[in-house]
Amino acid sequence: MAVRFSLFLLERKAPGPSVEVRVAPWAAVKILDGPASDPHNLTPPDVIELDPEVWLRLACGITTWNEEKAAGHISAVGERDDLSALLPLAAV
Repeated sequence: MAVRFSLFLLERKAPGPSVEVRVAPWAAVKILDGPASDPHNLTPPDVIELDPEVWLRLACGITTWNEEKAAGHISAVGERDDLSALLPLAAV
């Protein structure tokens, strides 16, 4: 429930179709304005994948994006592979 709610907050904070944030197996959201996926490929141009524990640490401000990225805990593909400006989350 914490993963889903925090991703909901992220989606409200930065709506858009161009970056997909995946926290498997619990949820995925698309955020940030920009180019959406093409009609033949439903995956957006930028994809970020995190484990639930990593995501919750970031969402709560326990660790930073740079710390988790340096530790190899974040898989990010695309030009917008840094969510540090959006984290930690606060209720919007």
